[in-house]
Amino acid sequence: MNTALRVTAFTAGLAAAFGLALGVGHATGTGPSPKPATTGHAGHTESSGAGSAAEHLPGGLQISERGYTLSLDSPYVTAGSPTDLRFRILGTDGKPVTAYQQQHEKELHLIVAPRDLSTFQHLHPALAADGTWSAPTAVPAAGEYRVFADFTPAGAAEGLTLGADLHAAGDLHPAPLPQTGRTVTVDGYIVTLTGDLTPGRSSRLTLSVSKDGKPVTDLQPYLGAYGHLVALRAGDLAYLHVHPDTATPGPDIAFTTTAPSTGSYRLFLDFQHGDTVHTAAFTVTTGESADHQH
Repeated sequence: MNTALRVTAFTAGLAAAFGLALGVGHATGTGPSPKPATTGHAGHTESSGAGSAAEHLPGGLQISERGYTLSLDSPYVTAGSPTDLRFRILGTDGKPVTAYQQQHEKELHLIVAPRDLSTFQHLHPALAADGTWSAPTAVPAAGEYRVFADFTPAGAAEGLTLGADLHAAGDLHPAPLPQTGRTVTVDGYIVTLTGDLTPGRSSRLTLSVSKDGKPVTDLQPYLGAYGHLVALRAGDLAYLHVHPDTATPGPDIAFTTTAPSTGSYRLFLDFQHGDTVHTAAFTVTTGESADHQH
């Protein structure tokens, strides 16, 4: 698997949403899986009620929302060194939340991505009885990272995505946003993107997987679906919730999402084949400059 896009054990697995891969490898299961779901993560609306200041904000921009807070044990790590990323979700009473609803076979999806969106990790941390989550990981390079926790507390009507900054010490080499076309290659697979992100309007994205010149029609379920897609906005790393629409094992994996604004976005697709999770990354642009990508 491409080293920059591998995840070793988000976990217990990251992503999210968006699972999202990263310089570390994915933990995968080889046992039988249930029929994939065609619904997205819970909490795909960020509203906390009419008139809320956060009503129209994408997920992940806030460390605290609707009374819940993402609390990292430490926001500092060293690039390239294995670390145990530990955190808690504090509830409306200020105490750690210890009960969650499962979404896509996990109670919480953790995504780690740098500000330049060059890499992506979709982790599934383990929950201790005291409400502390932990996930072994390593960030591949120095810089500023964003940690996203995608979850639904037990009894909550909808889920939410909270975000916090993570600082990685080391020799920093800033890089521009990675540029891709509509086709990328990862681990010998060719993934082609059709469809466009449309600001302020729901749009459909389809990603088609092939290998050795043939369509892949036997994708394996991963976390209850044939594909997981995380979209992050360049600049502020706004986290877009993406709804999977696919119920067949390839070659097409379809999603529905809404871009909150014009601009550039990174799309990270996780799919499983041959008992291995692969991650394909795309850079797409909405608005007037979008035509230059075709």
